[in-house]
Amino acid sequence: MWKATFRGFLAHKFRLALTTLAVVLGVGFVTGTYVLTDTMNRAFDELFAEVTASTDVIVRAEADFISAADDRPLVPETLLDEVRAVEGVAVAEGEVSGFAQIVAPDGEPIGRMGPPTLGVSASRHPSFQVLTIREGRNPERDGEVAVDVTTAADGEIEVGDVVTVLFEGPPEEFEVVGIAGFGSADNLGGATLAVFDLRTAQRVLGAKGGFDAISIRAAQGVTARELQARVAGILPDETQAITAAEAGQEQAETIQEGLGFFRTALLVFAGVALFVGAFIIFNTFSILIAQRTRELGLLRALGASGAQVTRSVLAEAFLTGVVAAAIGLGFGVLVAAGLRALLEGFGIDLPSTSLQVLPRTIWAAAAVGIVITLVASVLPARRAAHVTPMEALRESDGVRPLGVGVRLVTGGVVVAIGVGLVMLGLLGDTGGLASVGGGVFATFLGVTTLSPLTARPLSRFLGAPLPRMSGVAGRLGRNNASRNPRRTASTSAALMIGLALVATFSVMGSSVKASVGALIEQSLRADFVLQSTTQFAGFSNTVAEELDAADEIAAAVPVVYAEFREPGSTMSQFLSAVDPARVEDVVGLGAEPGALERLATGEGVLIHESLAESTGVEPGEPMPMRFPAAGVRDLTVAGTFTQNGMLGERIISMETYEELYTSRLHSLVFVKTEPGDARAAIESVTDDFPNVEVLDQGELRAEQERQIDQLLGLINALLGLAILIALLGIVNTLALSVFERTRELGLLRAVGMSRRQTRRMIRWESVLIALIGGLLGLGIGLVFGTILVRALADEGITTLSIPGGQLVVFLFSAGIAGVVAAVGPARRAARLDVLAAISHE
Repeated sequence: MWKATFRGFLAHKFRLALTTLAVVLGVGFVTGTYVLTDTMNRAFDELFAEVTASTDVIVRAEADFISAADDRPLVPETLLDEVRAVEGVAVAEGEVSGFAQIVAPDGEPIGRMGPPTLGVSASRHPSFQVLTIREGRNPERDGEVAVDVTTAADGEIEVGDVVTVLFEGPPEEFEVVGIAGFGSADNLGGATLAVFDLRTAQRVLGAKGGFDAISIRAAQGVTARELQARVAGILPDETQAITAAEAGQEQAETIQEGLGFFRTALLVFAGVALFVGAFIIFNTFSILIAQRTRELGLLRALGASGAQVTRSVLAEAFLTGVVAAAIGLGFGVLVAAGLRALLEGFGIDLPSTSLQVLPRTIWAAAAVGIVITLVASVLPARRAAHVTPMEALRESDGVRPLGVGVRLVTGGVVVAIGVGLVMLGLLGDTGGLASVGGGVFATFLGVTTLSPLTARPLSRFLGAPLPRMSGVAGRLGRNNASRNPRRTASTSAALMIGLALVATFSVMGSSVKASVGALIEQSLRADFVLQSTTQFAGFSNTVAEELDAADEIAAAVPVVYAEFREPGSTMSQFLSAVDPARVEDVVGLGAEPGALERLATGEGVLIHESLAESTGVEPGEPMPMRFPAAGVRDLTVAGTFTQNGMLGERIISMETYEELYTSRLHSLVFVKTEPGDARAAIESVTDDFPNVEVLDQGELRAEQERQIDQLLGLINALLGLAILIALLGIVNTLALSVFERTRELGLLRAVGMSRRQTRRMIRWESVLIALIGGLLGLGIGLVFGTILVRALADEGITTLSIPGGQLVVFLFSAGIAGVVAAVGPARRAARLDVLAAISHE
């Protein structure tokens, strides 16, 4: 039996090639995700290890948790002399870092979404020299700056150029005196870097009289751990001493925690691709079993048991999985490069080093490729075991499909369970994403179970015009799609899944855009909004101050978005800080009477009414919140508000923000104008801040829509792999179907069907299969999208918008994809030798 199995595998290798390709694509996505994120993790590990290599101990202010901005208070400058006096300290030096964005000589700010724009102090002692000067020298006095190699290349900056640097305060001009790297690396993990002498850095980075940290090198014979203990003994409260190795590991782990979400998101898309691939594997093995009925029957007649036949089919699947996993592992390296390029194309820069293919990745490739293939082939293998010798000798297909009643009940129950899990995850207090994911999975399985009941009527309905359009070829194509509804349904199911997810996100995206538009019209009272060109980076607080002084401006109200956590949680959330006295001049909050006045008078927080309902907190009661620098604070609830689209669920006063956080960057500025040429007045201020863009209400809406479309484009690009696999499934099914119908096609050709008519027949069959998958997918996507929009109403997505034109384009594209998928099988069918085909068994 094993010899027969191996020979059977080799005999069917061409028929299994497309199945293997589907598995290869899915496995490649999984391994590519691991390779990409492991490579980035390694890059950050190497980076932070290099940065801290010359340091033994670091003194810094304590933080309750590490935020993305590493928001900490300064340590006093006077502490440096005390640290230097500790026994075992060889060298100690203060260092400063903060926001600094370089403007290229052409006036464009340098920096993209992702890596930070940093300003740092240059080390004066050789022991702490991390930077390697490639050209020029280190900055030594006020008015001088050095930049990293990558930034210099991006901005076409050379030594001797004068550049503008943007800070939390006013911008300043500096002469570039050096271009530096980090050892052999050209930059710090993708960040832009402006290097100043220490005193200049303290002045421009808001660290007068203090340091962000003190770096210490131990004397010979003193270990880092020993020195840490000695230094910790002289430190004031709320200041800590840690080893440099711990600091580097902490920074790396913080980055890796963020990458964990990124990896999970990519693996979700990989899971979708594998789920689609599983349908192709199942379909392929089902068709192969039907085609090999006589062969299996002969094996049974010769004494093979049902268990042996089952093991034979599973062994063939195992071999397919092994081959696919091996190829997929190699393909994953290319996928990693492709994912990186895709993300960079959407403006997300990521650091890299030599590609990392860890043992975990190899095991994941093997497990995914083999397990998915085996699981998808179990049911066909069981069916093969039930083929009796007599059925095989009569050339019965040996397949007993589910009865209509059983299929209807089973599919209906599974769909109901799936929808219930989705609703529980979206609306309930438990389950969350796991419940939604399980519900989506179950729903697809249920619809797939039910789809054979709709395949025949849909084929006849969609194919009704074909006899008039394409004569005999159209009629036969329609009949071919409808005569085996189980195969048609399982083939179209793969495309259904991909298009269902695309349609879901399209409905979501269209609804978000409609909701944003409605929110801007209903809530935004400002005439203009100022935001950073690099997004999420923030910009100078000087902008709002200068606008307030202009006669054409009635109010310039800044907004700051800041990170916090709930006590006991490791998930970060965001709040907004505003001026309570002026915020409703520019944004309609729907705050309850007196709430903004109470917010302005004390350390309080304004919360959205949905948050008040879910937590049960009443105005006047404390709400504990964790802040990076300030730790846990009980903020008194000042009241509730109803509009949360602009400012989120929690709002604090700017005064409270300045007590809790150290950064002074503004995230937005809402501007209310007086009559006159206000835009010119605003731009006369922002001309000095090229990292700030000015948007009126229409431009703001267009910008929000552009960002949503960009995100949808990224999602659809990632889902494109699943759709590609689905199209391979159609190709695979048609190719196997052509092989199965060789004699039938020969007879059609013998009675007068031309090659052109044969190609048309196969194409129309493919188009119908694709349209069935498209219709089912778009229908499911509409349901899922509507459920998501309704469930997220409290998050500001209040308007359901169905992108009808876009969905029609998707359906039309599915039909075009069906034509493309049929090219190979149709050409093969048309080229069959008539006499050989007639004599084929």
